[in-house]
Amino acid sequence: MHTVHCWQIWIGSGLAGSAMAYAVIAWLAARAPLRGCAFAGLSAQPVTVLKPLCGADAETYESLRSFCDQAYPEYQIVFGVSDSHDPAVPLVEKLQREFPQADLQIAIDRRQHGSSRKVSNFVNMMPLARHDMLVLSDGDVRVGRDYLRRVVAPLLDPSVGIVTCTYRGIPRAGFWSRLGALYINDWFIPSVRVAAVTGSRSFAFGATIAIRREVLLGVGGFMAIANQLADDYRLGELTRRIGLRTVLSDVVVETCVTERSLAALVRHELRWLRTIRAVRPVGYAFSFVTFGMPVAAFGVLLACGAQPAPGMFGVTLAARIMLHLKTRSASSAASQLLILPFRDTLSLGLWGWGFLTRRVHWRDERYVVSRDGSARLAAGYERSCTVAEDG
Repeated sequence: MHTVHCWQIWIGSGLAGSAMAYAVIAWLAARAPLRGCAFAGLSAQPVTVLKPLCGADAETYESLRSFCDQAYPEYQIVFGVSDSHDPAVPLVEKLQREFPQADLQIAIDRRQHGSSRKVSNFVNMMPLARHDMLVLSDGDVRVGRDYLRRVVAPLLDPSVGIVTCTYRGIPRAGFWSRLGALYINDWFIPSVRVAAVTGSRSFAFGATIAIRREVLLGVGGFMAIANQLADDYRLGELTRRIGLRTVLSDVVVETCVTERSLAALVRHELRWLRTIRAVRPVGYAFSFVTFGMPVAAFGVLLACGAQPAPGMFGVTLAARIMLHLKTRSASSAASQLLILPFRDTLSLGLWGWGFLTRRVHWRDERYVVSRDGSARLAAGYERSCTVAEDG
């Protein structure tokens, strides 16, 4: 019995210590500034922004408008939809009237290239792209006026393959929306920052990918990722395979979190988690330590309250609170501290659920994800597009 108790103390303390170490590192990484762009003062080259759209919500117009009001000398925006009756089409037409001097075009093309609708949209938009500097960005992203200048500048270095950036979640009214924003701001952003400060660049995010046309063609174009669920990650991976660097910009863009129910939140986050599992299976398996409070609490319980586990839990709790205060959006209230334990516990539960199946929901469709990250539409699920959702 004594030997079993000792092993419980060792394992429990190990869990609590791992959670504590990550929580402290995540807080320090979130505080560390990203290096600014060394090319920011050079002349800007013409840019084409590719915006794949599918549906619209109350925030879509302002998000798209932020791209039309850039402090940049010459740029084009190509919007893409698969259906002329898509709710996003009238919004693009309104932007064309509001910005008559801007080069705004829309590609309406229902041809499907592979299983990814978003990548098919990119393929169909490319014939309208006039410039060799390309910026890909999801339809629900909102940016500042200096966005293009800052994200395109690193591409002037020929050793750079892509430039990407993180995004901050801005919740709409409602409890589930606030939980979704916490997932982005308190888990996604810190995990990226931890990877960045430790030297990893094995990431790319649909919020922003800036790439030169010659690099895109050199890795096989959009058709090389036409069947990938994690199309953004794979595009970054392909550029790194040919010896080019990935740059994490110091720009942080915004995305509106619109989940109105627990079911919608769970579907969305399971898709994210199972996407990570598909492209980084080993990293995903060990990522439970990133859900600090419940992991540390379980460690204390397993160790039967023996030292040093309770002290480690205390440090984890303090670091978790400081991390939240550092990463929270300006619109969030300090009262969100009260729901952090529930948020972390839900995240840990969804992480475990992510192992059970390879099926994911995307809007009203269900996909089956293969071990190589490719996805196919599950039988019985027809394609539809009614409400905007991030890529």
